[in-house]
Amino acid sequence: MFALYTTYFATSDRVTFERDLAEKEWVVLLRDASGTIDGFSTLMRMRVGDATVFYSGDTIVARHRWGTFDLPRTWSRHVFAEADANTYWFLISSGYRTYRYLPLFFRDFYPRPDHDLSLKPLLDEIAIAKFGDAYDPQSGVVRLATPAPLRDGVSDPELRLHNPHVRFFVDANPGHVHGDELACLVPIDVANLTPAGLRMIGRR
Repeated sequence: MFALYTTYFATSDRVTFERDLAEKEWVVLLRDASGTIDGFSTLMRMRVGDATVFYSGDTIVARHRWGTFDLPRTWSRHVFAEADANTYWFLISSGYRTYRYLPLFFRDFYPRPDHDLSLKPLLDEIAIAKFGDAYDPQSGVVRLATPAPLRDGVSDPELRLHNPHVRFFVDANPGHVHGDELACLVPIDVANLTPAGLRMIGRR
């Protein structure tokens, strides 16, 4: 997992990687036919107030599997199976590829181009609980003590700026090239899924 991670993230800090991994409850793995790990996403469950929160940690997919939905399909079916009536997905993103999953699979999420702020108070509460002073409520950005920016060529948003969601991500997180992470929140509810999201969890 660490070898795959360092292929795409500019870091050699295995201590931080293993410390982050140790706090997680699950790892969603994507393997090829021989068992080689082609992708993974770490996941922990938090309780913040009366909300159940699934926090996605380190996540990466090998380049030759980009464009497939194998990892998000496995991830989403697991999370929806574990979700209760007041469940949210909390994630931080330093690359536009992850952020683009939100409008593809969900109707409501934060932050978003139309600037609906209804989820922001809860996002602030969750982000402060997880990251403390590393989270800036004004910008909605997490600046980790040991950032791991994406390597050159992994995320080139300037090639996708015609997409309003990519353009929004770049404007909201201008320090993404240095490893700044945009904090995001999504209600986990079948009613919040787009048609593509419903297909991910195997429902019409």
